[in-house]
Amino acid sequence: MTKITRRTILAGSAAAGALLGAPTILRAQATTIRWGEMLAPTHPQVQMVERVAKEVKEKTSGRIDIQSFPNGQLGSGRDMMEAVTSGALQMTTDGAGALAALLPQLSVIESPYLWRDAAHMAKCAASPQFAKMNEDMAARRSMRMVAVTYYGKRHLTTGTKAVRSVGDMAGFKLRVPPVDVFRAMAEAWGARATPVNFNELYLALNQGAVDGQENPLPTIHSAKLFEVQKFLVLTEHIITPRLVVVNEGFWKGLRPADRDIVQAALASAAAWQDKELLGQEASLIDTLKAAGMTVITPDLAQFRDPVLAKVPAMFEERWGKGTFDALRSL
Repeated sequence: MTKITRRTILAGSAAAGALLGAPTILRAQATTIRWGEMLAPTHPQVQMVERVAKEVKEKTSGRIDIQSFPNGQLGSGRDMMEAVTSGALQMTTDGAGALAALLPQLSVIESPYLWRDAAHMAKCAASPQFAKMNEDMAARRSMRMVAVTYYGKRHLTTGTKAVRSVGDMAGFKLRVPPVDVFRAMAEAWGARATPVNFNELYLALNQGAVDGQENPLPTIHSAKLFEVQKFLVLTEHIITPRLVVVNEGFWKGLRPADRDIVQAALASAAAWQDKELLGQEASLIDTLKAAGMTVITPDLAQFRDPVLAKVPAMFEERWGKGTFDALRSL
């Protein structure tokens, strides 16, 4: 793949903007959509992007060309979110907690112990609470959420300490994403929350800068975190959605028929990805055991109760009174 820099993206975006304003005969040329990802090419989330690109290219006869840039090639997750907001990048995917840096109330849908399972989480996309947040995001940040995908149940991993109860978390240096809800969850466990960007996580674990981290099983596997972590603790503390976002101006600049094609391809590929991740989760515990990890199944209530006693109340003003409970009861 040709090396793409942020300067190249900016130049490409300017060209795309000019193209959208050009006469119809010129607009028949290919429209390029650059989609940045933090995850490795082996992760189903990135494979989903490739499936969307293939379907869209076929159904538009090549008029829309979606290019995938995995592995944080275009910067950190925050870099890419800001690039989508400004129009320098057309699309990216990130967690609700991370996107909450741009729309704070959005962090509710990645809050701990909210969703029962993937099917419960999927109801979020059709909820009035989500629709309101999406319109706020478009109006305030020029960015629209066009798909909600399943990222997996998040679990704890540790390097040298066998965590069997929440009491074992006292003073534990836990890597969390740079998201305050995750930090509050870690602190409710008694841990020392330590924000680290995902693309720096392997090195931080390897060097002992943090004692452990938390992520879904497919991410733990695809990022090879089992190489630098000994224990897998099945805490199931968060069922994480990842949100596909697009620059609002770019999205509106597409013809309605083309938006429908992209949206249909997203729905199809997201359904494939969700099924793939659920299937991987079912088998990855044995895979990680075979890779040398020791698996611990703790008492989930020990981890859940201190978080529910503290975290929802901390963020109720941001999320809106009753929002957490309304989503939990969907």
